[in-house]
Amino acid sequence: MPTLPTPADKFTFGLWTVGYNGADPFGGATRRPMDVVHVVEKLASLGAYGLTFHDDDLFAFGSTEAERRTQIDRLTSACAATGLQVPMITTNLFSQPVFKDGGFTSNDRAVRRFALRKVLRNIDLAMEVGAHVFVMWGGREGAEYDAAKDVRAALERYREAVNLLSQYVLDAGYDLKFAIEPKPNEPRGDILLPTVGHALAFINSLEHPELVGLNPEVGHEQMAGLNFASGIAQALYHGKLFHIDLNGQRGIKYDQDLVFGHGDLHNAFALVDLLENGGPSGGQAYTGMRHFDYKPSRTEDETGVWDSVRANMRTYLLLKERTQAFRADPEVQQALADAKVAELAVPTLDDGESYTDLMADHSAYEDFDTQAYFGGLGFGFVRLQQLATEHLMGAR
Repeated sequence: MPTLPTPADKFTFGLWTVGYNGADPFGGATRRPMDVVHVVEKLASLGAYGLTFHDDDLFAFGSTEAERRTQIDRLTSACAATGLQVPMITTNLFSQPVFKDGGFTSNDRAVRRFALRKVLRNIDLAMEVGAHVFVMWGGREGAEYDAAKDVRAALERYREAVNLLSQYVLDAGYDLKFAIEPKPNEPRGDILLPTVGHALAFINSLEHPELVGLNPEVGHEQMAGLNFASGIAQALYHGKLFHIDLNGQRGIKYDQDLVFGHGDLHNAFALVDLLENGGPSGGQAYTGMRHFDYKPSRTEDETGVWDSVRANMRTYLLLKERTQAFRADPEVQQALADAKVAELAVPTLDDGESYTDLMADHSAYEDFDTQAYFGGLGFGFVRLQQLATEHLMGAR
């Protein structure tokens, strides 16, 4: 069985996750607010590495400078006393009425300027608390009606904002990178940069793309009907996985924010296998935070909240253990070889081979036996998946 979590596992939790009071569009809070010092102390005692937060999670929107400073000092003192880190923070540009049409892409120019000032202030706070990643979730950057939003102009304003913030970081000499968090919808009918692919394309248009990467979330990609592990592989391929949000989702519906693994468990297995074991040749693929962005069910009291914290970390460690056993299994290694999984890494053309050489190679086309694949030369993918399933279930 896996060991208990330790800070070396790099498990982090959002203040908005464990602090979620249970309110939803159909009912009010079912739990009292939690004080940040209590949260820090409890997470540290359970083996977490760090805490993340939006500005408005730590101090109320519209707080005075004195009120803001009091909460920042309480947080940093608690972290110093417990060893808990703050590796990432973000800015709330979605809760307050002023952001009802977005922050960076609001049709109202004055709102856009206010949003930029709010983020610039929060970037300074990121440096004060020791964060190195700044997540950007554009939850209100979108629309419900096609005629209400000039999407091309909205993307240009989004680009203008990220370019300005990047320049601020460079001019200040801050060790900070931005991570865009895609989501297809909710709370807006349609949100800009809805998937990993959309966000990657946007990043390529920026003045400083080296400073901007991704913070994909399990439920967000699955809400769009996409394979999260596959999306993470693409983010890794482009060198843009700057942060990751782990949770559980069961199908294409609203954003459930379940405990990690309490949804598509097969895909969670594939994800942990990718992050921890890399490709068929092995090697850890991701070294950043394992961040849990979920919501403890409104059915739970505070005991249930901490049970859910344990559940996230334990599920990840169980999956990590199962994937390591999967990779070490000789039968799995043979099944991978039979399925030619490693062969995909071999270039299709020989070193120095041109299209002229390929066209002259009769074995590649004229003499190639395509009929051999009818009724034969199967890949054995089902057997490979069954082996993964058996390891996932602890049957091997």
